[in-house]
Amino acid sequence: MNPSVELCSYPGLDERIVIVRAGDEVDGVFVRTERFNILIDTLGTPEQCRMALDLLREKAEARPLIVINSHMDWDHFWGNAAIAGRAPIIAHAVALDRLRDPSTQQVLKDKASQEARFSNVELIGPDITFSGSMVLNGGDLTLELIHTSGHTPDHVAVWIPELRICLAVDAVEYPIPEVWSRRADDLRLIRSSLARIRDLNARLVIPAHGRTSSPSTVDENLAYFEALALRVGGLSESRLADPQLGSANGFRLEDFVAIPDGMPADVATFYRNCHETNLGATVQARIES
Repeated sequence: MNPSVELCSYPGLDERIVIVRAGDEVDGVFVRTERFNILIDTLGTPEQCRMALDLLREKAEARPLIVINSHMDWDHFWGNAAIAGRAPIIAHAVALDRLRDPSTQQVLKDKASQEARFSNVELIGPDITFSGSMVLNGGDLTLELIHTSGHTPDHVAVWIPELRICLAVDAVEYPIPEVWSRRADDLRLIRSSLARIRDLNARLVIPAHGRTSSPSTVDENLAYFEALALRVGGLSESRLADPQLGSANGFRLEDFVAIPDGMPADVATFYRNCHETNLGATVQARIES
């Protein structure tokens, strides 16, 4: 069954911006400008996306719709079929490489075998791609699409300078973000992306997971990676090679960050897996240094 979709906000968030929340799964964002509306991510299924569009009908006020796919992770773009042919879909050019990779189709096959709600999902890619950055001028608001790789190679965050709001999607996450791989290059990329977001000096930073809008989350994410690097930096070669390092005292997720009270067990497991990937990338960076 699809998680229910609701519209919500944060204290201090401009009324032109609406959080589109699909249960505990993911948050999309709707932005209304003078010239057009923007939907950042289409959620995990076409049904969820249609639910969101129905809820947003009054706020849309008959303006043209533009969709931004922040990256090609299933919970962010599998709803594209609900939009296809009705609105242009924009993503970073690297998103096409991910869309064409056989692993993307395999993820769909696996998830469809586990949950019936994914059985009718059709993988629809972007209509428009860009490299570097892209700017959408909505008249009263500007949306700057910033390539913020590290979480994934194609990841895009959105900066709205007039409001000093960064829609960070998965580049920032509470309690921790996930690095794309255990390669040292991806670790460097996500830290660079986090530093770029920090340097925006945003008033609000809104990720797609974690239900927070606090800019301090960016600093906390950077501090987490710095603590990882410091702790791994003191290890011997034999400890670096230990495949069970992530479960050793001092190297578990809870040794670096506080796990939020009330976090569902499956979500906590997800973040522990993220930590394992991050730790592996940090170890690899140490080996390569």
